[in-house]
Amino acid sequence: MGSVFASTLVDTAEHHAMLRDNVGKLVSGFGRKYFQDVVRRNAKPDELWKALGQAGFLGVHVSEEFGGGGGGMADYNVIVEETAAQGCPILSLVIGSICAPIIQGHGSEEQKKDWLPGLASGERRLAFAITEPNAGSNTHKVSTIARKDGNGWRLNGQKYWTSAVDEVDAIMVVARAPDLDDRGRGRLSLFLVPVDAPGIRKTPIETALHVPETQFMLWFDDVTLPADAIVGEEGNGLKHLFAGLNPERICAAAINNGIARYAIEKGAEYAGDRSVWGVPIGSHQGVSHPLAEAYVGVQQARLMTARAAQLYDGGSMEAGEASNMAKFAAADSSLKALDQAIQVHGGNGLAIEYGLADLWFIARLHKTAPVSREMVLNFFAQHSLGLPKSY
Repeated sequence: MGSVFASTLVDTAEHHAMLRDNVGKLVSGFGRKYFQDVVRRNAKPDELWKALGQAGFLGVHVSEEFGGGGGGMADYNVIVEETAAQGCPILSLVIGSICAPIIQGHGSEEQKKDWLPGLASGERRLAFAITEPNAGSNTHKVSTIARKDGNGWRLNGQKYWTSAVDEVDAIMVVARAPDLDDRGRGRLSLFLVPVDAPGIRKTPIETALHVPETQFMLWFDDVTLPADAIVGEEGNGLKHLFAGLNPERICAAAINNGIARYAIEKGAEYAGDRSVWGVPIGSHQGVSHPLAEAYVGVQQARLMTARAAQLYDGGSMEAGEASNMAKFAAADSSLKALDQAIQVHGGNGLAIEYGLADLWFIARLHKTAPVSREMVLNFFAQHSLGLPKSY
């Protein structure tokens, strides 16, 4: 039994090493300068997205039955991280980690056949709308309401910080029933809403993020939907969400781990090349030790993220704790790595041409999203340590 388990670990490690190498070769052909140019032109990385799709990387976590690679989040984690490690942190990859697993796990057969092949190839896209201005992390308090209307539904409400609405075919919307229970909660359901449906209004949010994805505020004003727009069971949306929210945390961590790897590599390279008073600055422990310590933190976060993906793929109840822990660790370690790499570069660290400073707010984003650092600590305190609920 032990030899079989060891063989499986070796096979997985070799598979991921090969996958990482292939993704790295593809994305490095585009690289940091390409990504910066796309952002500067207010364009989209369409060429890179198409290449990732054609190589089968966008759908590696989708069942082979529906045109995917038949892998899981352990494979997708490698792809998201390696893409970011080549200087191309694509936030839309995180959305792909949410919507495809939800449809695959809870969608109807028609929805699976309709959406999964296109999501796997990259030819179709979905946005994910859950956050609201007045609900924050309290998903039970969402005010977007889906009301039955004949054989279909009528959607009213507002969403906030919905990414890439200008790039997608439809939006997966989290809405509640009109009636509240005795605790003031409404039963949640998920809906697929065509992005061009009458009654949808959108306004871009100006942000400090140097990314191609635009963030939007959305309004749904009497948007009519057919009966088959619902994903999964009516009122059971909170349960369905966990098929996508744990992968979201894993992939947020993966992006930060990739950014951190990029920063450490650039910092070490500069410290080895830059000479002052006749020696490389990296020969001084005041430069080398902080970089080395940052490297340790990044490797720890990567291990935690890989473990979270493994637990999710295995259906373990521990996946929630591990996914939150991975996101928490990757956010902190990536900021430390990025800050140290910028410091090593001196004034050049703040020059856009060196490709570090404009990564700052992308890395910083994941201390707040997809769930805040404080709510993650609340989760650990209550569920991992057994302490009284604090909110």
